[in-house]
Amino acid sequence: MIHPPEYVLGIQPYVPGKPIEELERELGISDSIKLASNENPVGPSPAALKVIKDSFSDINRYPDGAGYYLRKALSDLLSVKEDEIILGNGSNELLDIAAKTYLKDGDEAVMAVPSFVVYSMAVQSVGGNPVQVPLKDYTHDLSAMADAITPKTKIIFIANPNNPTGTINKKDEFDRMMEKVSNDILVVIDEAYYEYVSGPDYADSMKYLGSEKNILVLRTFSKIYGLAGLRIGYGIAKKEILSDMNRLRAPFNTNTIAQRAALAALKDSEHVINSRNINEAGKKYLYRELESIGIKYVPTEANFIYMPIGDSMSVYNGLLKMGVIIRPMGPKAIRVTIGLPEENKRFIEALKTVVSE
Repeated sequence: MIHPPEYVLGIQPYVPGKPIEELERELGISDSIKLASNENPVGPSPAALKVIKDSFSDINRYPDGAGYYLRKALSDLLSVKEDEIILGNGSNELLDIAAKTYLKDGDEAVMAVPSFVVYSMAVQSVGGNPVQVPLKDYTHDLSAMADAITPKTKIIFIANPNNPTGTINKKDEFDRMMEKVSNDILVVIDEAYYEYVSGPDYADSMKYLGSEKNILVLRTFSKIYGLAGLRIGYGIAKKEILSDMNRLRAPFNTNTIAQRAALAALKDSEHVINSRNINEAGKKYLYRELESIGIKYVPTEANFIYMPIGDSMSVYNGLLKMGVIIRPMGPKAIRVTIGLPEENKRFIEALKTVVSE
């Protein structure tokens, strides 16, 4: 019997939620709503949907392996060079590529906990050691993360906003941390929820692209652009870093429909603004309602809300039986995606019932 290396056996597989249809079949319910995966409840841009339909005729052809048109559009939007952009099968793939490119067996990568679980999985997949630094006030403790750097540290992962807490790191604290980071460490800033941020003092990661620091900024079309099912994201870094990563990037890693839909979505600024406005209104509604029933929450800069709530599995299961799917985050917290107005209202009504029981 063949066996993988020990470090592979130590990885806890990512556990996705079951499809709505299967949960409804198991529980004997219908008309469920999913508020578990931080998707845009508005859906994709109509322009993206049209492009998707129009692209069916030539999917017998391989996609543009370089993503020329999408990278050109991102270059113009972000005022960076085209060779400073890399496309990925979601930003998840780029996390994996970064780990494979810059880590070897025994190297360390610093990250927060709780944060996006894929960071530690990517590090462990190449035999590296995740160094996990606890959050402070539900936020990355960048000072403590800088103190955790050792000669073995090769990567620092920062989710900004953080998943699952929705908090952000601010300019001053981020700049102080960067001063302590040597030029032989890659700082990966995961900005999957970047477009939802409204805080004026949000850390400016892009300003380090032209510096001697090594920074990789990751963004995605899965969240506010509503293209999670197509799996496409991108990274921004100096061309030398991306030249290294492209050695391990699989050919044709992003498909034709995803590239074209992302390009159309990128041009539809009205859809982005509308999605952000709906999220902000939903956030304010949920804040008011949660306060009215005495449920604690962490103020968010993303499209989800983290709630320290005691017995999370009891709450999760109670909501599930009422057709409301959320995400338990360990034994004492839940994470709830901000949905459409009717979804938010239904969640609150179900939560009141579960809490009262």
